[in-house]
Amino acid sequence: MTVLDYGMGNLGSVSRALQHLGAVFTVSDSAAGASKLIIPGVGAFAAAMEAIRSQAETIRALASDGVPILGICLGQQLLFDESEEGSLTPGLGLLRGRVRYLPTDGVKVPHIGWNALTSPRAIALLNGIPSESEVYFVHSLYTDCADAEDIAAETTHGISFPSAVQRGNIWGVQFHPEKSGDIGLQILENFVRC
Repeated sequence: MTVLDYGMGNLGSVSRALQHLGAVFTVSDSAAGASKLIIPGVGAFAAAMEAIRSQAETIRALASDGVPILGICLGQQLLFDESEEGSLTPGLGLLRGRVRYLPTDGVKVPHIGWNALTSPRAIALLNGIPSESEVYFVHSLYTDCADAEDIAAETTHGISFPSAVQRGNIWGVQFHPEKSGDIGLQILENFVRC
């Protein structure tokens, strides 16, 4: 398993969580040859796509070959077609949809803190995770899925938005499982075991 280092990830906390689980992994600036791939992320979409550009075709090839891929926070957003942040910057295009700004009507943005996962679908990543389990968020944008069947769980902060997504071997979570206590560790363990 590979945790991709493209200069914008929360590598320390992701690595510590995986070490806690006893997972075998490497942190690398190359996705080539990954048996599973985690794309962490903190920061701006356009800068992240520029940083990851050299790995984009490799990531798309891994996805096409059925390699399990997990995007975390900004890493989830990068999986989609494009983002409003940075004047419709193209993403990896592994999932259909656009990354949009959270509306600020009556709520604080960025959305920071614990919030519930509602209506989780029965997918491998969320095995053993009950509805209304709380996880930790830090974000100002969300993924607007073009295909409703890609939504694996939702969360409400002003609006209801996809907090977990899945299509085949591609998973994404808008929250930070590595900062979400036992629930987050269970989600990471589910990915390790998939």
